[in-house]
This record gives sequence, C-alpha cells and structure tokens, in this order.
Amino acid sequence: MMITKRIGRRQFHFTVQGSNLHETVAEYDRLSFPDVAACGLCGSDNLDLTSRVAQGKYKYTSVKCLSCRADLTFGKNKDDDQSYFLRRKETGELDWRALDKVEK
Repeated sequence: MMITKRIGRRQFHFTVQGSNLHETVAEYDRLSFPDVAACGLCGSDNLDLTSRVAQGKYKYTSVKCLSCRADLTFGKNKDDDQSYFLRRKETGELDWRALDKVEK
C-alpha cells in the first residue's frame, strides 16, 4: 500500500506492507500524522522532513521549515515505538518550535 503525505510544497511517498490486509492497514495507521501545509510560525510552505541523532542515542524526526528554521517534532507511542504522530500543544495546535539561537 502506498501512502502520500504532503509536507509544505513537497509530497512524500511511503510504502507499507504486511502479510495480510489487517497487518498492512495496521502499518498504514502507524503513519497517522496529517499533511502539514505550512510552517506554524512564519507561514512558509518551504518545509522538509529531517532526522537526527542527539547524544549518540536519541533519534528525532521532524518537519523543518527551511525559511525560518522552525521545527515540528514527531512523537512516538511508548507502547509502540513504530507509530508516529506530530506533537501538539495542550490547545491542540501543532507544536512548532522556533530555532534556539545560541549566543556566543
């Protein structure tokens, strides 16, 4: 099964599979995050998917705004670390974070 997610002006195609229909749909459900049309801070549609590893052990996947460098991080379920969702504030809005500028 192919899934297309739109992140800004880009489309990302994911292929999921399973040994039967139930397992295939379960894999599809693990990518339960919505399309993201624009940055929640500056409104740009110049977005990309990124991944990084911090401190050699913490894996992060996020939507990055290439215009203002804001970040929208994916979360994972504790019970199923293969299921991803976009982090939200208590109000339900997507939890966009501005780039932390370190002053030297």
